[in-house]
Amino acid sequence: MKNTFGESVAVTLFGESHGEAIGAVIDGLAPGIPVDEDFIRAQLTLRRPRGPVSTARQESDPFRIVSGCFGGYTTGTPLTILIPNGDTKSKDYSKTKDLARPGHADLTAQMKYHGFQDYRGGGHFSGRITAALVAAGAVAITALKQKGVVLRSHIRACAGVEDRPFAAEEAALRADLAVLEGQSFPVLEPVAAAAMEQAILAAREDRDSVGGILETAVCGLPAGVGEPWFDTVEGVLAHALFSIPAVKGVEFGSGFALAGMRGSRANDPFRVEEGRFVTATNHNGGVNGGITNGMPVVFRTAVKPTPSIFQTQDTVDFVRGENAPLTLEGRHDPAIVHRAAVVADSVTALALCDLLALRFGTDWLAEQKKGG
Repeated sequence: MKNTFGESVAVTLFGESHGEAIGAVIDGLAPGIPVDEDFIRAQLTLRRPRGPVSTARQESDPFRIVSGCFGGYTTGTPLTILIPNGDTKSKDYSKTKDLARPGHADLTAQMKYHGFQDYRGGGHFSGRITAALVAAGAVAITALKQKGVVLRSHIRACAGVEDRPFAAEEAALRADLAVLEGQSFPVLEPVAAAAMEQAILAAREDRDSVGGILETAVCGLPAGVGEPWFDTVEGVLAHALFSIPAVKGVEFGSGFALAGMRGSRANDPFRVEEGRFVTATNHNGGVNGGITNGMPVVFRTAVKPTPSIFQTQDTVDFVRGENAPLTLEGRHDPAIVHRAAVVADSVTALALCDLLALRFGTDWLAEQKKGG
């Protein structure tokens, strides 16, 4: 039973959707990294439901940092963040606790935990736990930003509606990242946001749900980070991204489209610009041989439709061993891709902090040294 990610900078998640609290412990952070509680609050706000395109469950996420921070900076000891649960309606789940909700982890949880799992709201498998990831990720994003590494995700597609892709040229890409700052429904083209929201509301009207694709870009990563085989940059990031509930696919650069290209197009020609090695294109997403090449790291993440829908579905009663119909009650999102964007940013930042600490040493992430 393991709920920890990372080697040098490691994050552990704990808690259940309807339990007393959820939280995260980050171990391995250098002393002297700023802990901006206002930024943590802002990031948590981006993950919260917004209007009819989200669940009606409202959590204010009044987090507490109970260890590892003093005077606004990390101390170097484990940083622990607690987020209490408040707006829970556990009775919504009692009537269907023995029924496996299609698309959810109910059946696999039963197989692994033998009936001792907390079933309420999905328990430890719930997307509610991502709030702890976002709080921890906010600390990691701050650490990266002070080292010149910036990142952000937007909704590349949702319910068949597409936003424009990130700009190819790095200066324009950085401008795109700035545009996305603070957006609760992060898109580059406002007209796309309006169309996506209408598609989500149409699915909600049909008692159904929709999925989408997130596109994430990271600028400012130094070249030479990552390993050539089992701990490639793509492998470590994908490992972290697949921990997000509902993520079912990750592709870097041009991804699967590379399979249909000729090598003459798929290869990214190198050149020197202002004393720096760069590539003319970025089909490989800033990574060669599992190692960063200094170009922006760009990838896309597929988020499946929210599995909780209000249509009657076929399932099984895993206690009685019988087929059964399922009609859900409760409060559920018709789409989660917009709320997942900040979660993707958060796990990306945590994974990059680990990779950078392994490459340059843990203290590399610290802003300053105090007292010698």
